[in-house]
Amino acid sequence: MDRAFAVLLVLAAALFAPAKGWNWATATFYGGSNAAGTMGGACGYGNLFQAGYGTNTAALSPSLFNGGASCGQCYLIMCNHQASQWCKKGATVTVTATNLCPPNWARPSNSGGWCNPPRMHFDMAQPAYEQIGMYKAGIIPVLFQQVKCYRQGGLRFKIGGFNNFELIMITNVGGSGSLRSVSVKGSKTGWIPLNRNWGANWQCNSPLVGQELSFAVTSSGGQTLYIYNVVPSWWRFGMIFSTYHQFNY
Repeated sequence: MDRAFAVLLVLAAALFAPAKGWNWATATFYGGSNAAGTMGGACGYGNLFQAGYGTNTAALSPSLFNGGASCGQCYLIMCNHQASQWCKKGATVTVTATNLCPPNWARPSNSGGWCNPPRMHFDMAQPAYEQIGMYKAGIIPVLFQQVKCYRQGGLRFKIGGFNNFELIMITNVGGSGSLRSVSVKGSKTGWIPLNRNWGANWQCNSPLVGQELSFAVTSSGGQTLYIYNVVPSWWRFGMIFSTYHQFNY
């Protein structure tokens, strides 16, 4: 490689590199104009309104989804108007990760396999997508960065499972938006560490029925909250309990 060509490569990288803190990705949309088709998903949140996330949501490609560890994280996204005529220039939207955009190995990444690793891609709820890009584009180039999540109210605990198997779903998570670890304490037990089952579901295999439940939750940002007796002894599987506790980071 001659020196002149090397200089040109350096200049091109500087010209087209995203600003500090931003990363390149692409975005499409799904779920319909009312986002009805986005309910449920690989994070397990079910009704996204009930979980506190609304319609500003997105399914992440596997490179971003991180096996479910990114569930609940928030991303600031803007359409890269320098690379597409279909952008709404200057517009941004903050979305919550609530689903997985699965890879399509039957199609190469330049003809529809947008979520194939190692590509970074957001399949956004249509109302969120249309805040930054035009419907007829179908797919747009975007810039994104992970940002702090702001939630109304506190953490919510949904107790699923059956018998001595508890599946704990924790939603409406602020701060870093996702959880690093969860422990539960019954009124007759010590602290019991939980394991991630799938998406944002954490499992416990202990006889906790009939006990008050407390939780120690640590965000992916490193903040730990101790929430005592949030679940009363009369709880039943399928019930949701709200708190006034929330993460700052």
